Amino acid sequence: MYNRHKLSVSGIALAITLLCLSACNKNEKTAAAKDPEFQLSEKLLQELVVDTVKEGSAISQLSLTGIVAPDENKMVRIFPLVSGITQDVHVQLGDLVKKGQTLASMRSIEVAGYTKDLISAEADVRNTKRILKSTRELYQSGLASEKDLEQAQSEYEKAEAENKRAGAVMAINKTNKRGYEIISPIGGYVVEKNLTDNMQVRADNNESLFTVADLSTVYVLINIYESDISKVQNGSPVKITTLSYPDKVFLGKIDKVYSLIDPENKVMKARVKIENPGYLLKPQMFAKVSIEAPSGEDLPSIPVSAIIFDNDRNYVMVKDSQSKVHVQTITVAKRVENLAYISDGLKAGDQIITSRQVFLYESLKK
Repeated sequence: MYNRHKLSVSGIALAITLLCLSACNKNEKTAAAKDPEFQLSEKLLQELVVDTVKEGSAISQLSLTGIVAPDENKMVRIFPLVSGITQDVHVQLGDLVKKGQTLASMRSIEVAGYTKDLISAEADVRNTKRILKSTRELYQSGLASEKDLEQAQSEYEKAEAENKRAGAVMAINKTNKRGYEIISPIGGYVVEKNLTDNMQVRADNNESLFTVADLSTVYVLINIYESDISKVQNGSPVKITTLSYPDKVFLGKIDKVYSLIDPENKVMKARVKIENPGYLLKPQMFAKVSIEAPSGEDLPSIPVSAIIFDNDRNYVMVKDSQSKVHVQTITVAKRVENLAYISDGLKAGDQIITSRQVFLYESLKK
């Protein structure tokens, strides 16, 4: 009986010992799995992409609004040079016109007077030329004095000068059978029209009849609030999108900052000149503008794709040596497109894994 009891106690002791050994082995395996310095195999090491943390000035991204406007250097406002009454308006707002195209015709008494002056000047040239020729022949025959010849020469030169003046006036004020022609001096789109048929026009009118703009390049006028003025500079790169083409991005740089604040809406203007392929951008179109500007902070930067987000925290895989990596918690200060600026957890020169980092993280996490 005693021996049987002794064997039972020995069996229980043995079982307890085996359980303790099993638990110790399990704890050792778990500790090994959570070893922060994970050993990379040679094959896996060759497949991984390693990037170096860079130090640089952090970039702020400003989101502003703007309006598309014609390029001032490729825009012409057409004013009336004479008074009259319009009879034919050939174009409408938004039409594409060519250089030299007639936009409208107008009956004008002033132009009729210019035509009369030109005809009279041409007749005077013919008449004074004939007199000069006759006087020269008489002078050579001794029948006219040198004074008479000089007088004839002077009258002819005056007639020539008047003829050139009248011709220049008519060249500016072109006419056809319908009357005075309003001509477009450039090719482009009619972006403003203040003329209709049978409209009375005065030469002293302050309002242009037409405005024609070449829209191959356009301006985007950006509204900058006072809090952002110090962040916007000439040469700052911008990205522009519109409601009409939300998936198309137009690129440019700020080429002028206006040093005046609009008293009505309390904003300062900046200008971006951009190419307009296909004439997609139209004057007065609303634009969303994204500007990259220095923030004044020097922070390490890494690719956004290298960050692992888990349990409301950000992590990266840091390579410590030739074959060891560990999980590093980081604090992201800001993100600008594909770059993340780190305020805590990394420093310039650290090496991070930028491929298969999620696999490595899960391996260390278990």
